[in-house]
Amino acid sequence: MRVYKNEFERLKLVESFVKSRFPYFGVNKKQEITRLLYEISKRENIPPLRIIEKEGEGDYESLKKRLLKKRYPFASLQSEPLTPHLPKIELKPSFRRTLQNRKFYPRNIYIEKKAAGSFLARRLKTLFPKARFREIGLLKEYVRTHSPFGVKEYNRRQDTLFIVNENYDFFKNCPCTCQALNCGYHIFNLGFGCIYECDYCFLQGYANVPGIILTANMDKFFDEFKVYKRNGLRLGTGEFSDSLALDEVSGYSPALVDFFREQKGVTFEFKTKSVKIGNLLKVKASRNIVVSWSLNPQKIIAENEFFTPSLNERLEAAAECARAGYRVGFHFDPIIHFDGWEKEYALVIESLFAKIAPKDIAWISLGTFRFSPGLKQVIERRFPQNTILNEELLLGFDNKLRYPYALRYRIYEKMLSLLRHHSKELNVYLCMEEPRMWKELKVGRLELRCP
Repeated sequence: MRVYKNEFERLKLVESFVKSRFPYFGVNKKQEITRLLYEISKRENIPPLRIIEKEGEGDYESLKKRLLKKRYPFASLQSEPLTPHLPKIELKPSFRRTLQNRKFYPRNIYIEKKAAGSFLARRLKTLFPKARFREIGLLKEYVRTHSPFGVKEYNRRQDTLFIVNENYDFFKNCPCTCQALNCGYHIFNLGFGCIYECDYCFLQGYANVPGIILTANMDKFFDEFKVYKRNGLRLGTGEFSDSLALDEVSGYSPALVDFFREQKGVTFEFKTKSVKIGNLLKVKASRNIVVSWSLNPQKIIAENEFFTPSLNERLEAAAECARAGYRVGFHFDPIIHFDGWEKEYALVIESLFAKIAPKDIAWISLGTFRFSPGLKQVIERRFPQNTILNEELLLGFDNKLRYPYALRYRIYEKMLSLLRHHSKELNVYLCMEEPRMWKELKVGRLELRCP
């Protein structure tokens, strides 16, 4: 049974408690003690008074030390120092994401002048006749004159589409975290924004555009690729948007498959949680085209990946793509730690290999939950009832919040064992992990096995 009706009530009571109990603490000290009491109360579902009664009071340093030990029990037993991130908590009902699913139908569609005559612009006018269409100069000019944007605008991003011509950032190196071992991935930078609501998503931290961006001049990408191309290149969409969630709107995938089918020595990836594979099945498949799915236990999908297809639906779509002649890939990223995680992820892997033959799998990536410090407050504001922040997340080697090293090692070791039980020939790699983790787990660099 929940102690408080909602997190707004919990925070209000914790703040009141700290103010009355520790009036001699300065602003920053009150902030840190409030944060620790709030997180312990939320994690253990107990009132703050009970925490203090059990831990005692004392001066600030001794109290903080005891609260840190209670908040991070696993990490406190490790040899590495605790590196918590304790920012001010700011919860407002107006920031919260209302979890009501609806069919994607933008109310406003802004089209850059140079993209006004594009196939995509004409297509959208047919698909969304009730939308309000407006022509703009450049997206960056619109942003400059209408900013700032914040959480509220991000929550309403599905209401607005921006159709643009890309002129510069056609391809990018994967933004691999500093000091991590790079997997060599490249991004085909085709659009920005996602219609799904995963509470852990890093895109929440980018509220600088109040809508979803689709690119109209794909032919320019293809022209630029002739210069960018190199043998052994691995690239794809799906880093800053879901590759297929809006494919019925954009119509991107057939042209991408037709183009990259002819690019020998190059592997192209669609990365998705969607099951909208209809366009992929209409064109001739190729073994250098990989369609990959993000996988998690159904519990995580239901509680954290809102509006996304179920695990079984994703695996069925993957099996259909494999039968059509595509290779498939899978990303266990982020792996979320929770009570019973081992059993739940084992069931996912069993379900995966019940439907997919190892020979059809191009690669599998493993990456534990991590994020930039600023995202912590964004997740709290948009999803105050979340449970993913209840786990032990500390500033890691790259200044991202991560599980402790020993816990990450335990997770990867178990996942690798489960995967290799089905096939020792799988191409498995770690995503955004430090070199010593790769070395200690004996994980080799990704082998790009071009057909």
